[in-house]
Amino acid sequence: MAAASTTKISWRLQEFEAHSRTVSCLSLGKSSGRLLATGGEDCRVNIWAVSKANCVMSLTGHKNPVECVQFSVSEEQVAAGSQSGSIRVWDLEAAKLLRTLMGHKANITGLGFHPFGNFLASSSMDTNIKLWDVRRKGYVFRYKGHTEAVRNLAFSPDGKWLASASDDCTVKLWDLFQGKTITEFKSHSAAVNVVQFHPNEYLLASGSSDRCIKLWDLEKFTMVGSLEGDTSAVRCLLFSPDGSCLYSGASDSLRVFGWEPDRCFDVVPVGWGKVSDLAVCNQQLIGVSHQLSSVSSYVVDLKRVKKSGGAVIQGIIQDNKPLTDPAEPKGAALRRNYDRPTTTCSSNRMKRSDTDRRSPDGERRSQSEDEAEDKQSSAEIHNAEDYREIFQPKHAISRTPPRISEPFPAPPEDESVLAIGRQLTDMMLPSPDKQQAPPLATSTPVQRVEPTVVSCAKRPNPMPCNPAPSSQPAPPTQVIPTKSQQQLRVIPSSRNEPLGLNVADFLPSAANHRGGALSDDSALSQIKKGHDTMCVMLSSRHRNLQTVRSVWAREDVKSALDAAVSMNDLSITVDVLNIVNLQPSLWKLDLCMTVLPQIDKLLQSKYESYMQTGSMSLKLIMKHFWTLISETLKASPAVGVDITREERHQKCRECCRHLKNLSNVVKNRARQVGRHGNAFKELQLLMAPLDEVL
Repeated sequence: MAAASTTKISWRLQEFEAHSRTVSCLSLGKSSGRLLATGGEDCRVNIWAVSKANCVMSLTGHKNPVECVQFSVSEEQVAAGSQSGSIRVWDLEAAKLLRTLMGHKANITGLGFHPFGNFLASSSMDTNIKLWDVRRKGYVFRYKGHTEAVRNLAFSPDGKWLASASDDCTVKLWDLFQGKTITEFKSHSAAVNVVQFHPNEYLLASGSSDRCIKLWDLEKFTMVGSLEGDTSAVRCLLFSPDGSCLYSGASDSLRVFGWEPDRCFDVVPVGWGKVSDLAVCNQQLIGVSHQLSSVSSYVVDLKRVKKSGGAVIQGIIQDNKPLTDPAEPKGAALRRNYDRPTTTCSSNRMKRSDTDRRSPDGERRSQSEDEAEDKQSSAEIHNAEDYREIFQPKHAISRTPPRISEPFPAPPEDESVLAIGRQLTDMMLPSPDKQQAPPLATSTPVQRVEPTVVSCAKRPNPMPCNPAPSSQPAPPTQVIPTKSQQQLRVIPSSRNEPLGLNVADFLPSAANHRGGALSDDSALSQIKKGHDTMCVMLSSRHRNLQTVRSVWAREDVKSALDAAVSMNDLSITVDVLNIVNLQPSLWKLDLCMTVLPQIDKLLQSKYESYMQTGSMSLKLIMKHFWTLISETLKASPAVGVDITREERHQKCRECCRHLKNLSNVVKNRARQVGRHGNAFKELQLLMAPLDEVL
């Protein structure tokens, strides 16, 4: 068993229910790699010890869903930003609220603690970045320059600069002391999701939805590398502690990159879905992701991952290694290193704003208002033993979790099989409320490719998903959906298992169960159910996509999209739009006329991935064509006959009509509470000029 455990490169550490409602954000403690903070739509911030499913502490006080969480460098404080634009900072050792910061006018999208001083940076969908002194209530400075939502922030290791990533496809570098932009990087073709400073050198990495990673020299302010190869948007970036390589987290994979020259050392498949954060500890990389109300943590053994340095990894053949690297990182001799200060930054070196200690509306907040807010916030300690071990070390000599902690052990090779077997065994055991249930169906084929809204594995009452056809109607109690089934209407874009997969289909009926195991033939016959139907549907989709591709090659993108729409299969339209959305240069006014009616269908779909595609297309149209549409419609009539102008005016009027309809759809969906309502609120802000001008 021990030998089997040494062959694993990555594995899932645990999965647990983190909140009573959907989880919206995660953050790992980078210093220890052993602390996890989660924020949810239940307006709570929960603190966890990685590898333990028991909540250490629950922080309350926010009145709106929590959108962003971040630990301080020492992991003694945690900050959380909400959908309303408020920020709360808690002292974890004292288990109390430290500060409430008000000033942003929209959702908080990013937070970052200064590496030395008592400063906190925040970004928001209102396009502003603010620097706060957590010892005071007002912000120190406001940085303005981005034209769309700012998604991520990072302080330089010496604490003098701040980098910001935005949906406007740019990365900006700010001088904290001067309060102005140093430079702007514009090479990305889609929204930038994450920025990360090199731990030692003057080097900055940025990851984008265009599936590329750019590396920027901060002495010459030039791009020195463009790393490609990710099959999906880059969600997380993390330099190795020694700065010799760069880890990139994307959907279900970890990539290890080198630069100068650009190369990919290794690709590690990891089933973490859309990973939210990464940390490194004890030669292990920890990744965390969330799905609905659950959180999953994963471990990658970095000793078995190919990276710079030329080390031979035992048990793995390296015939395809791109290059042999020198023993020392090449960049160490090429680029300047950061000079870290010996003392913390003092607040008098920062420029202070005239609106310090003011609320968002410009009026001073009274002491009674602040005290009332503080009383509504609390820290509930759920696990006193873990809390004392982590946040209250004896004599405060050393911090725990310890700097030198034990690595997470890899499970044996057959652990996942054993876990599935235990789950199946539990489902096969008859319970008192299932003894009177009718036998499960064994021959109903799968009728369609699209998954159902609620999976059997997540139903509170395990009942057959695919009952056998019968001439007699089922009892009324068997067709009334439960409360959770009525609420879950949107099928998420990423999930740990296919929705609609009925585990009970692979088991004998509870009434006939006598404790025996399924034979191989019986199990295979259950697995093969509906396989032919699935193959026919997928083959049809493949033929349709081949047709669209040939039309695109023979004519243009407009004709290809028209062909996709004429097939009356929304999945084909989504596939084509996912490609077109990545290339803004392909968009023309004619293409907008074809896409806008389809966006209406996508935004009202029950599939989250369809809504995301429609939202991206709508953002592109508003960003690149709204100015043209509005100016054309407001222009005075031309003298004489101008056929080209009349055609353009007709197209703009048609696009405006569709945009008005979409604006109503977006407003209705923006009233929802939670992640999807948040996304539609962002669209509503983007479409605000539509209401003002017309």
